[in-house]
Amino acid sequence: MATVRGFEHVDTWVFDLDNTLYPPSCRLFELIDQRMMMFIADRFGIDGMSARALQKNYYRRYGTSLRGLMEVDGVDPHAFMDFVHDVSHERLIPDPALKDAIAALPGKRYVLTNGSRGHAERCANSLGLGDLFHDIFDVAQADFIPKPEWQAYDRFVAHLGVDPSRSAMFEDLARNLAVPHALGMTTVLVVPRDGDVEERAMHAEDSEQGPHVDHVTDDLAGFLVGLMHERAA
Repeated sequence: MATVRGFEHVDTWVFDLDNTLYPPSCRLFELIDQRMMMFIADRFGIDGMSARALQKNYYRRYGTSLRGLMEVDGVDPHAFMDFVHDVSHERLIPDPALKDAIAALPGKRYVLTNGSRGHAERCANSLGLGDLFHDIFDVAQADFIPKPEWQAYDRFVAHLGVDPSRSAMFEDLARNLAVPHALGMTTVLVVPRDGDVEERAMHAEDSEQGPHVDHVTDDLAGFLVGLMHERAA
């Protein structure tokens, strides 16, 4: 039986952004997803259903729809990011409990996202978390190689000098935790609460849990408070 990693040694805290630092019930990623479909439909002159099918196909084959659009169709990633992240953030509601819980974490705190830095900064500010993170590592800094590809994490670790063996990673997609766990991180899968909207996984394998998932929570703030109480004890 695999040993579940704890947090007593952790001094680096790594958070995904979308549907991790805010709940799916905000439906913000739904807006982004719609704009991805619009971009693809406009680019290829196809209807929405065909655009969605192509988006899913690229997502499955390349990790993100953007990576497929770049590799196969030569799409400018910056133009894509600017378009899909041009959404209102009024759906994001500050969570004081989450802010206090993250602020209490000892050591360094980072955001690691397949989105853009600008999007991450706007989200963090809208959530009242803007001053809590030491840095944001976006997909552009990974040369647009997305999670769950190994190179994305390698570049994150190298750029920020992170020691994976002293780090914890929080994600809403289980497949994005496989490499962090292999690198030595403690991993936490953040799932929707009962009655919340479905998670944003496009395919069943996105959320398949295995030994690479150490912990699962549907209450990120409560989970962080609990682990700090355990450390204090």
